[in-house]
Amino acid sequence: MIFESNRLYFREIMSDDAEAIFEMDGDPDVHRFLGQHPIENLGQAIKDINHIRQQYIENGIGRLAIIEKESGQFVGWGAFKLITESINGHQNFHDLGYRFIKRHWGKGYATEAAKAAIVYGFSILKLPVIYAIADIGHRASRNVLEKCGFVNEGTFEYDGTPHVWYTLKRPR
Repeated sequence: MIFESNRLYFREIMSDDAEAIFEMDGDPDVHRFLGQHPIENLGQAIKDINHIRQQYIENGIGRLAIIEKESGQFVGWGAFKLITESINGHQNFHDLGYRFIKRHWGKGYATEAAKAAIVYGFSILKLPVIYAIADIGHRASRNVLEKCGFVNEGTFEYDGTPHVWYTLKRPR
């Protein structure tokens, strides 16, 4: 376990998570605001896991598995990814993200996970600022970020669609 919240804990994504990743990322509803490119087979889930695990090695950080404490089930992934490409005039920044298996939507996990990741990002990782990006039409995700204190810094084009750029600075 890397960090936790009341109902969730966060750990590295492992190869054993492949079926859960496939359930999540193979669902077109999950990918509605993610470019609409759900994965098509378990092999793609394994490839994605290997990519995330490589980020742990190369960048010292990557998305983490989010586990429901009560059941021990993988419910999604979240936390930080180091973005090394240039997006909206920024490069080499820490992006907060989260994604959940559809059957775990509506439980408040996104807000709980985001808040826990923010505490971890500021207190343990000592990040001066955290960024987040949300499709302009994804009101639920935008609500989570705004509940967590992120500031809407305006819109920009990303992957051919309008997105909102959010920032959250470390409290003094």
